[in-house]
Amino acid sequence: MKLQEIYNHLNTMSPFLLQEKWDNSGLIVGDMRRDVSQVVVSLDVDDEMIEAAAEDTLFVVHHPLIFGKLTQLDFAKYPANLLEKMILKKQSLIAMHTNFDQTHLNRYVFEKILGLSLDMQHPFVCTAKGVWHYKELLGLLKEKLSLPTLKVVGKKETIRSIALTTGAGASLMDEVEADCFLTGDIKYHDAMKAMSENLMMVDIGHYESERFFAEIMAGELKVLPLLVIIANSKNPFHSETL
Repeated sequence: MKLQEIYNHLNTMSPFLLQEKWDNSGLIVGDMRRDVSQVVVSLDVDDEMIEAAAEDTLFVVHHPLIFGKLTQLDFAKYPANLLEKMILKKQSLIAMHTNFDQTHLNRYVFEKILGLSLDMQHPFVCTAKGVWHYKELLGLLKEKLSLPTLKVVGKKETIRSIALTTGAGASLMDEVEADCFLTGDIKYHDAMKAMSENLMMVDIGHYESERFFAEIMAGELKVLPLLVIIANSKNPFHSETL
């Protein structure tokens, strides 16, 4: 199957035009005229995946490998070290990032993983109304997202509305109309602002909230006459108990 055909399918499913101006979704590595032998779906691409994959493999990932200005290709450094290996093996790479957040990922985690009923969705923010107790909500998050611990800002015993943005969504705080905002990568100053505005926030992790990308994408690609492989991207962070 030609890379162009797969790209067109992805674009129909989650249009690349929806991506944010700062994003780099779309074709990262490849030639639209080339044949693709198989597709590997993953949150990120890493050295082990590239080594294990056959020639003419297409990687469909969430996070763009080239992100921001790339002024040189130093093959001893990231991301050029991975780009070199992919090029030598005639592999391709497509990123489905902020476009996929809007069309699939946020809602999937909100409804399918956490079991919340969507009341309203802005481009990147899903919201539900109801009644949740503090311990009940934290127990749900720990179980469904496999989080051993949680960082919480502005604890509320009773929560009547919940908003969620997967990945790093604290910059969307001003758009949230809810008692509690679930997102990842919450910074200190985000927490200070949330406290001053009586907004409860729970850090649900960047990797932990987005790791479902591969299973969603694999389901969307089943209609194509290609082998689709789910690769489990590694969390770059790990907990250490001394």
